[in-house]
Amino acid sequence: MEPPPSQAEAGAGSTKNYQEELQKLGLKIEQHVDHMRFLTTQENILKESILDIEGTIRKYHTLTKSVTDKVDIDKGTSKYLNQGKSSAGLICQLKAHPEIQVSDSPVLKDILGIVATLGKVDYGNLGRLLAEYLGKEAMMALVCKTFDGVKALESYDEEGIIDRNSGLHGIRASVGRSLEGRFRVICLNGLIPYVGEFVEDDPQRRLNLSNPKLPSGEIPHGFVGYAVNLVHIDNQYLFCVTSSGHGLRETLFYNLFSHLQVYRTEEDMQQALPCINNGAVSLDGGMMRSPGVFDFGTREEVQVKFPTISGKSSLPEHEFEIENVLKSKKWNRERLLDEMRVEQSLLDQAKFKLEIKKNEFVRFLAESSQNAPAQPSQQSSAGLERLSPR
Repeated sequence: MEPPPSQAEAGAGSTKNYQEELQKLGLKIEQHVDHMRFLTTQENILKESILDIEGTIRKYHTLTKSVTDKVDIDKGTSKYLNQGKSSAGLICQLKAHPEIQVSDSPVLKDILGIVATLGKVDYGNLGRLLAEYLGKEAMMALVCKTFDGVKALESYDEEGIIDRNSGLHGIRASVGRSLEGRFRVICLNGLIPYVGEFVEDDPQRRLNLSNPKLPSGEIPHGFVGYAVNLVHIDNQYLFCVTSSGHGLRETLFYNLFSHLQVYRTEEDMQQALPCINNGAVSLDGGMMRSPGVFDFGTREEVQVKFPTISGKSSLPEHEFEIENVLKSKKWNRERLLDEMRVEQSLLDQAKFKLEIKKNEFVRFLAESSQNAPAQPSQQSSAGLERLSPR
């Protein structure tokens, strides 16, 4: 049986353990520092590239802001919203008049608009049809990017009563507009996005959905397309709208329409019943909300609908491409900054752990010095200095 280690041997073993742990922490800190240097370099490259692209865009008549702030809305929809006391009407008023002082409010910065203003269609009948399918409440829903933006819209006092002086209610009061009733809000970051492929080389980034097939293998007669792909979306909202880089088509409109099919006539739609899995509408007014569920009767006038595409934008096509590159780089920089914040937090934690371990080692050396020669203690202190990060 081996004799137990002497006090000197035990102390030397503990000293070695401390030194090894301190060395590991020191190496971890060096790794975090190196990674931070790399991320900082990448962030600086992106920042310079963004500044260069922004300078290029300014040469094209500084149209970036005018396109971003432009709000297209159907005339009938605009008239209806202006007469009402809805949150949708308030948002459309502020979006259409950015000169209003409260338009720069943090509450509004997260709001993209209402559903009815975020898409366009080729012809008015389709706009009315899709609006009827969704319903007025969905068409007037406010669309926010983040949950923080949703929470900023409304707050409550200690008794759970709405605070009329904060959020959207406070803005309403400052512009002298009434705001009554409940309103729906859609948070893009909370939606489950489409995860499939996109149509190749399509500037509108339409979803690559398989065409419906009859049992014979043929595409149904009169099939126009999927509603989610028949909505025209402004270039600024095609991608990098959410924190995960998604655009409105694969988030907002995919969640609203899913695989809703559009046919030319109700007869075409009836003939295609075997291959309709979600729902369908026809341009002459037919509507099947889900397999076996139909809407019949006299159609009511749709008060809020999607606007039609009125000519091409004055923004040159190549500038759209430049803007998309700019948006992508800005999105990548935001993700890089998020990674840098995480890395800095890890670095701070590693430094904190190192300081704790160093203090433990110092206390150990102080306690050991009473029963051990001074020379080993001095050597250990020197080793501690060597392990400390520069």
